[in-house]
Amino acid sequence: MSKAGFGAMALAGILLMANVFPVRESTGVILPMLILADVFAVAAFRRFTVWKILLKILPPSLAGVLIGWWIMPDIPHDTFSKLIAVLVIALLALSAAQKLSNRLQNIAGDHPAIAWPLGIIAGITTMLANAAGAVVTVYLLACRLPKYEFVGTAAWFFLIVNVFKVPFSASLGLITPTTLAFNAALIPAVVGGLFAGRFLLGKINQQAFEWMLIILSLLGSLRLFFV
Repeated sequence: MSKAGFGAMALAGILLMANVFPVRESTGVILPMLILADVFAVAAFRRFTVWKILLKILPPSLAGVLIGWWIMPDIPHDTFSKLIAVLVIALLALSAAQKLSNRLQNIAGDHPAIAWPLGIIAGITTMLANAAGAVVTVYLLACRLPKYEFVGTAAWFFLIVNVFKVPFSASLGLITPTTLAFNAALIPAVVGGLFAGRFLLGKINQQAFEWMLIILSLLGSLRLFFV
């Protein structure tokens, strides 16, 4: 559903997975499902992609993935859940700031070089937690893209970055035949979520729904931090 317009659901999904699986391993479990959803998103919105904008943030984001892969093994297992919780809380705060004021986008839009720091942050957070959505949203909103161009550009960004992450996640033992079998069992749920998101998008108050998800994700992050 997060790929069909309900962006705030991505963090909720990450937190749910982190409460079902060991936190570090959950990042590899969810990655193939995100890629499947990205393929559908690209198929639906690829003609709206603004490649000029995408190519500005893509190189620093890929560099950020490499940084995240490099530091990930050195993060102790007992502190990884707290790190994920802190990252999600920070990204939730960023999402809330974006919803409450346009100033954040105006500041970013006035500084073309912002693509590099935001891209590196996006790459690190997506490698560590599959949670770059809020950062990429700030960048694309700063570029003042119309709705469909925003979705099309974001779709290609996440497909390219998530596919790029696969060999690095596999090298860390986060993607295995067992996790892929689990992913295969959930293919109907991923596809169903995409269609459900498209169906519900125009039928419910999206702002109220996303604020509810932000609050619930905050509570889930606090639980993850203190467990």
